[in-house]
Amino acid sequence: MTGTTAHPLPHHREDGPADAPPLILGPSLGTSLAVWEPQMAALARQFRVVRWDLPGHGGTPYDVLLGRTDGTAGTDGTARADGTARADGTAPTEGTAHTVADLAALVLALADSLGIDRFAYAGISLGGAVGAWLAVHHPERIASLALVCSSARFGEPEGWHERAALVREQGMAAIAETTPGRWFTPAFVGTPEARDLLDGLRTVAPEGYAACCDALATYDLRGDLGRIGAPTLVVAGRDDPATPPAHARELADGIPGASLTELAGAAHLANAERPAQVLAALLGHLTAYPADGGATDDRTRHAAGTTVRRAVLGDAHVDRATARTTAFTAVFQDFITRYAWGEIWTRPGLSRHTRSCVTITALVARGHHEELELHLRAALRNGLTAEDIQEVLLQSAVYCGVPAANSAFVLADRVIAEHREGK
Repeated sequence: MTGTTAHPLPHHREDGPADAPPLILGPSLGTSLAVWEPQMAALARQFRVVRWDLPGHGGTPYDVLLGRTDGTAGTDGTARADGTARADGTAPTEGTAHTVADLAALVLALADSLGIDRFAYAGISLGGAVGAWLAVHHPERIASLALVCSSARFGEPEGWHERAALVREQGMAAIAETTPGRWFTPAFVGTPEARDLLDGLRTVAPEGYAACCDALATYDLRGDLGRIGAPTLVVAGRDDPATPPAHARELADGIPGASLTELAGAAHLANAERPAQVLAALLGHLTAYPADGGATDDRTRHAAGTTVRRAVLGDAHVDRATARTTAFTAVFQDFITRYAWGEIWTRPGLSRHTRSCVTITALVARGHHEELELHLRAALRNGLTAEDIQEVLLQSAVYCGVPAANSAFVLADRVIAEHREGK
């Protein structure tokens, strides 16, 4: 672990087994660690998950960012002499502009305090920028990286400075009316999940929010993307006005070997709006590149396969299949869990979206309608839209035959209608 002097820690929460591979989750500007709640139950089954709050957000006080050169103690009783990760070794002080490097220093201090050396990291927007900065400047700490609705540069600095000045002068109410249109699609704004996140925004300390705006203003990692060696997943919302898909493609094109998943019907907080699809993408990536280096025994493959199988097919289906397992069929259930789900569906080379397209086409060609219905439902869970499925079936009509596609269209029409009705 990196040795540092005592450093104040951000508010954080741990979930999952203490001996599981560590996963640190970073939040978006204006949200607390609660933004990751939709994915927590599934992630905590397999990982030691650590979530943290930005300065002035959730349970982290704003002055966690302020290093004191006089050696006095901070609000948590820890010394703040010089334990930061600024390039010149100095600490940020009152009135200085804070940077993403300052936020990254908090994450490293948190990891060190928890005895975590190397970890997987996933972050939303600004939280993703912190992970990308760590992957460039502390590659030995990052086992894998997932960037959700993030960017290598979040627009012109002037816009962030103006927003920082606005909240410093008028408080969080000044941006409350414009935030819903950035965070969510119109169809999601009125949901209880969206309202909870927006209520959380109003509790953010203006100075903490402004400090994070300052950090975003100076952040530009475009020239360093090629230095990221950690296996990287980039997730984008197709309807995200804050970090449009073009930003995600710039990340994926610039980071060697990075994969990209684009989600329809999702704006900036895609993990709240499309929780199952984001979870599926994350699990596929994280299980392919575990922070502990990854054991390759059958037990580990079975555990990874079970997690991905549940993410793709749903808990209800897997629970039914498990309940129906007999002494005779147990060997087959073990085989498909380890091999199909634990080795193939966890591979990083194709996104879940693409794997669903390939699987649907194969099942149409073979006429396996029961499995096709199952994977049509899985495809909707993996982020395919009705229009995507329509295109796959049209393609199948050409290469698999019109009669096969005709049956598939009838089946898909019913599955999509039931999905829209919430059945």
